[in-house]
Amino acid sequence: MRHCEFRDLGRLGYAQAFALQTDLVQQRKQGLIPDQLLFVEHPHVVTLGRNANFANLLASPEILDKAGIELQPTDRGGDVTYHGPGQIVGYPIFDLREWKRDVGAYVRAIEEVIIRALAGFGITGGRVAGATGVWVDGGKVAAIGVHLSRWVTSHGFALNVDTDLSYFRYIIPCGLTKPVTSLRQLKCEASRTQVSLALRHQFESVFDLRIVESVAIERTQ
Repeated sequence: MRHCEFRDLGRLGYAQAFALQTDLVQQRKQGLIPDQLLFVEHPHVVTLGRNANFANLLASPEILDKAGIELQPTDRGGDVTYHGPGQIVGYPIFDLREWKRDVGAYVRAIEEVIIRALAGFGITGGRVAGATGVWVDGGKVAAIGVHLSRWVTSHGFALNVDTDLSYFRYIIPCGLTKPVTSLRQLKCEASRTQVSLALRHQFESVFDLRIVESVAIERTQ
């Protein structure tokens, strides 16, 4: 069984987390480290994927700045999305050559991780045809956007735990005019720690991994 190092980064700026991901991806490509799984909570930020349509950004950079929201371009797939307090953002850095060389299967597996984790709290999540992510009663509870380079993954998912959903008013999330939801809005009182543990357990199950706590992840200079 492959093993994967895990670290919860706490609250960390988007640019700092992206720099850390970049370093770890390079190390993973060289075989210097095993698979990595990072969980993080970002301050308010709107990110633009490679395929972002600026029509889905409903506020100017000046308005976002006044609202305390960063605007960050990124190399992940997908459109426009929001990250902020109350989310669990997960960044798996996996070498898919050691799992399945199939991008679609990888995205479906992340969805499955989240669906199974939600089921443990009595929430029935599912998929919507043509719309990546996890949905509950017509509302999107988790967004997914990934990047692959030489089969090594980066970016990942954002699950709304007790997110202030009003911040989504600044965008059309992922270009879809559908509502967003959160575990709190769904009357689930699970803590971030409980949800994090459930997600870790399901990553082990779905990806056939053994997750171990990382002693330290240092940025290379």
